[in-house]
Amino acid sequence: MITGRIVNNQEAVIELEVSGAGHPQKVEVAVDTGFTGELMLPGDLIDILGFPRIGELPIILGDGNWVTLDLYLGVIVWHAEKRIVQVLRADDGKALVGMSLLYGNRLILDIVTDGEVTIETLP
Repeated sequence: MITGRIVNNQEAVIELEVSGAGHPQKVEVAVDTGFTGELMLPGDLIDILGFPRIGELPIILGDGNWVTLDLYLGVIVWHAEKRIVQVLRADDGKALVGMSLLYGNRLILDIVTDGEVTIETLP
């Protein structure tokens, strides 16, 4: 089970361990049900971790604009197991977990300040 909390701006956040060529890092990421990818991380963190770039991906943002973002492969710890994921580069500093990573899990949110966020695998 993965746990997190609701922060003051009503955002659900969890902590993920990400690793690459650099040392593993713990990163606070927001759960974004409007993001269909697996993971989005700040570009400076991707550079530090040395994730290999595997291409580009055109995406549509929440405001309706299309952008093309660099796509990388990274390693995270998900439910206590290492997992290879596709990581989009966000040069605006955003760190997001998307629906593709959440697929096959139950997400429970207690939506109050400091409320509990729980992600558990489905049977």
